[in-house]
Amino acid sequence: MIEPVKIIKVGIADMNIVRPPCTIRTAGLGSCVGVVLFDARSEIAGMVHVMLPESAIAKQGQLNVAKYADTGVSALATRLVKEGAHSSRLKAKIAGGAQMFQFSSGSDMMRIGPRNTEAVKTALEHLGIELLAEDCGGNSGRTIEFDPKTLVLSVRTVNQGVKQL
Repeated sequence: MIEPVKIIKVGIADMNIVRPPCTIRTAGLGSCVGVVLFDARSEIAGMVHVMLPESAIAKQGQLNVAKYADTGVSALATRLVKEGAHSSRLKAKIAGGAQMFQFSSGSDMMRIGPRNTEAVKTALEHLGIELLAEDCGGNSGRTIEFDPKTLVLSVRTVNQGVKQL
């Protein structure tokens, strides 16, 4: 009897971790970036749904670390290591970072998707985590699902079908 796969959902500005036979999924990636970190040998993976590039823009009060690239990626890596992943074996796959709206001003502040993607890559580089695959940019929304057993990231893009990374 094959056990049905349980899908762990990650909301916007949220993070979670998973082990087989579960998979992990997030929807609604427009300008947001979905970051998957995994340790293939330990069969553990995590996902963070990053909304904004840096936490410096946060208002006072409780900081949601999952909301920002600069805090979310490192918080996810820390959580995975606490759960048994080895930091030197962590790898990454990312998707999202679309430019969902066209602006005539050309202001850098409005380039949220590209800025999120750059901030995620900077955070990964800072942590020494290799980026194995990405599906970023464009102007369509995405849903992603990662399987920690096969290490496949399925990216479903609006009007473009599914891509396997």
